[in-house]
Parts: sequence; structure tokens; C-alpha cells
Amino acid sequence: MTNPQEPIFDKPIKYDNRPLWLIVLDRTARYQVMVGLALVAAILFRLTPPEGLSAEGYHALVLFGATVFLWVSGLLPIAVTALLSMVMLPLLGIMEAKKTYAMFGNESVFFILGAFILAAAMTGTGISARLARAMLAKFGKTPVRLALTVFLLSALLSFVMSEHAVAAMMFPVVSEIATALRLEKGSSSYGRLLFMSIAWGCIIGGIATFLGGARAPLAAGMLKEATGLHFSFLEWTTAACMIVIPLLAIGFILLLKFFPPDLRDVEDGRKFLNRKRLESGKMGYDEMLTAVVMVATVTCWILLGGKTGLAAIAILGAAALFTFKVVSWQKIEEYVNWGIILMYGGTIALATALEKTGAAVWVVRKGMGVFPQSQLAIIAIISLVAIILTECISHAAVVAILMPIGMGLCQTIGMDPKVMTLTIALPAGLAYCLPMGTPATAISYASGFLKSRDIIISGCVIMAISWLLFLASVLFVWPMLGLKI
Repeated sequence: MTNPQEPIFDKPIKYDNRPLWLIVLDRTARYQVMVGLALVAAILFRLTPPEGLSAEGYHALVLFGATVFLWVSGLLPIAVTALLSMVMLPLLGIMEAKKTYAMFGNESVFFILGAFILAAAMTGTGISARLARAMLAKFGKTPVRLALTVFLLSALLSFVMSEHAVAAMMFPVVSEIATALRLEKGSSSYGRLLFMSIAWGCIIGGIATFLGGARAPLAAGMLKEATGLHFSFLEWTTAACMIVIPLLAIGFILLLKFFPPDLRDVEDGRKFLNRKRLESGKMGYDEMLTAVVMVATVTCWILLGGKTGLAAIAILGAAALFTFKVVSWQKIEEYVNWGIILMYGGTIALATALEKTGAAVWVVRKGMGVFPQSQLAIIAIISLVAIILTECISHAAVVAILMPIGMGLCQTIGMDPKVMTLTIALPAGLAYCLPMGTPATAISYASGFLKSRDIIISGCVIMAISWLLFLASVLFVWPMLGLKI
């Protein structure tokens, strides 16, 4: 029986004294914005297309603008927005239904599906965590070497896994180290160094190959749809690593400057990691098979990707894992980001509509007065826009927004479409400043060791250096790879 003197509710009841109409407006703000967007779009659809632009192209531009608004505002999940834009293409008469839905057959969609399955196997079998503990225990003998190992391991794993998955996997391992070393949240500079090493390692390593994130396969798929050109796995990696390798060196030096180690040894942490390694025992059958399949898949991507296509190899690698019962479909469903896969088809369809209807080229021609005539200056502007946008919205959304414009520019000024694709996709992965920019930063921020100020100030410095390094690579290194401006 309750004591009559005790309060019935744990928290005091709060009364909203505002007028009813104001409460209703506040509670329905999201719906008001969506209705307003629909009304504005409906009015724009009824207007006469500008001179030189077809009705289909004009409608495609209106739909593109509405899609970008939904992406930026976050009113709908990015995958739902992409699918909605895809459905509207045939309904509005912009593109035939058969051609629209055929975009889900794009090679990039199946490549990223296979890559997700391979990454899920590495995480699910525990081989990635085993590798992390082994590397940290072996090479982390001093505070600086331990932080460097966390940084490089995060980067190298992001070469072959989604950077988001790597950050999620490294977080508990580094948290265990921080606990063993008795690092205090809010005061330990070394704790900040360790968790920032995860974030920056994942971000920098994530742009090195097609496997680090969704933006690279998406950009390559949109390039192929628009021009018929394609990147081989080795070609993309070579161009990206001209930026990644120096960034790894510069990035870690900056981390040490911003977050200098404040402890003398890490012996407690190494003992803890060695104990965990002993508890995990020898490498199991599933782990060994996953390692063999992963090595074989990456090797085939490098040697045979140009002939067979990256998607075919990725799916064959995934099929091998199921054949040997290394993974089950139930486990894969837990790890695979189906939203990204759904987003791919819708985004590629919308970009194709902008290109086929001539809308992208029309926009570029109208905007040529804004853009300078120098190709290097155009690359500098587009890459700067990409690197700033990616701090606010999804990397893949940045690629989806800028690729149609970039392909239109290439047609107008005669730039190599491959150069433009890299100009958009690589900077679109370098979001350092805000937790919302990339899950890797958000995961590290969740540790409690970092403040927003720590991330933003250091992030602005490395972002500026990344952009300048990118431009230097475009100007001095890429021409030796056949990517000339």
C-alpha cells in the first residue's frame, strides 16, 4: 500500500500555458513544412519551363530541388527520400517506368551489397576484433606507439570495411584500454588522443578504396551511367592514396600537437589486451575462411576487376561465405545497411534523369558566368563545396547532389569526367569538424572524453590541409596517372 505522503509521480507535472493554436502549430511543424514543400513544388510544376529547357528537364530540376531539401532537412530518411524521388520520375512523366526501375540493376548497387556482406562476416566472426587486439598488444609499447597503432589500424581496416563499421568495432576495444589505464573523462588528454585517432583514422582511410563508404561506388556508378567510363579498383585506389598516405602522416602529427599524451607508460593496457587475446583462444575455422575469402576477393578486384566488374567479384566472395556456412542470412540482416542500398537505386535514377533530359547541362550553361574558365579553379570550387557540404549532410547525398552538375560541367568545358568524379567523391568523405558529419566522429564523441571544441578546432585545421593536399595532388600527381586537367 502506497504512503499517502509520497508523491504519486516521480517528476512534477509541467503545464503548457500557451494558447491552443500555438501548441497545435508547434506540434505539427514537421507536417506544415512538408505540406508547404508539396504546394511549392506543385506551383513550380505548373510554370512554363525556362527557354532552352524541355518540360521533362524542368520537372526533373524541380524534383531534384525538393529531394535536396528533404535530404538537408532530414524530414524523411535519406533512403525513403531517394525512393520517393525515383517513384515520382515516371509519375511526373520525366522518365519511363521501365528505364527508371532498371536503375536498381546498376552494378554499384550489387557491389556495395557484396561489400556489406564481406564486412559483416569480418565483424560477425570476430576476426576484425582479434586483429585489432593483436596489433595493439604487439605494437603499442609506449603511449605514442599505442595511439599510432589505433590510428593506423583504424585507417587500414577502413581500406576493406565501411569506416562506420570500423569505428563501431574499434570503439569498445579502445574503451577497454582507457578503462585499464584508468583514464578520466573530461581531463585525460591521452583519452582524447586515442578516440580522435579512431575518428581521423577511419575518415582518412575511408576514402582510399571503394570499400570505405557508400560515396565512391555511388560516384563510380553515376559516372558509368552518364558517360560509359569506369574506374578499376586499382585506378581509384592509386589516385586516392596519393592523398591518403601524406594525410596519415600529417594527421597523426597534428593529433599529437592538439592532444599530447599525459601519461608515461601503457603497460596496464597491454596486459589487459594480452589477457583478452588469451581468452579468445586460437583463430577458429570461420575466421580463417573469412580471412582467405577476403584476401582472395581484394586480389581479384585488383587483378580482374576491369574485366569482370567489381560487383561480380563481390557477390562471388559473399556467395563463398554462405557456401562454407561462415555466415547466415539472419546475421547478415543485422549488419547490412539496407537503407544505403535502397538509396543507391533512387539516387542513380534521379541523376540519370537530370542527365538524359538535359537539365544538368542547362544548369551548367546558365551558371557558367559564376564558374571561372580555368579547370583548376572549377576543381577547387567544386571540391571545397563538397568538403563543406559533407559536414552537414550524408556523404552519399553530397555525391548525389554534385555529380549531375559535375557531369554537366564536363560536357560544357571538356573536362575529363573521371577527374570530376574524384573531385566530388574524395573531398565528400573528409568530414572532420562536426559529429553529424560522419558516424566515425559521432562514435568517438560518444566516448565522453571529447568536447565539441576539441573536434571542431582540430577538424578545421586538418580539413583545410586535406583540401590543399587534394589540390596539390590534382596539379602535380594525377597527371602522372593519366588524369590530366
